[in-house]
Amino acid sequence: QVQLVESGGGLVQAGGSLRLSCVASGNIFVGNIMGWYRQAPGSQRELVATMTSGGSTNVADSVGGRFTISRNNDKNTVSLQMNSLKPEDTAVYYCYTKQGASNYWGQGTQVTVSS
Repeated sequence: QVQLVESGGGLVQAGGSLRLSCVASGNIFVGNIMGWYRQAPGSQRELVATMTSGGSTNVADSVGGRFTISRNNDKNTVSLQMNSLKPEDTAVYYCYTKQGASNYWGQGTQVTVSS
């Protein structure tokens, strides 16, 4: 089992910045994936950005150039720096990790961008 604890999020005006952080604990595998998904009201959960333990990234086109994902393998943490936020970025953001064949999710943190 793996546990994910998120921090960050909140309310910000359009054009502002926020930083999300997540720490994983438990049965952590080498060669895993960590990252972030989000879900807006009435919408499906969607990829924001993920990063492998080797540093390869997968970033959604909608946030490319504005959001930056980073991770610390020694500390089992992943962060998401979000700049130039837009009202359409409003969603619950979920920390995610793939450990072996299993997927794990954090409890989610609300990000609200006001216009």
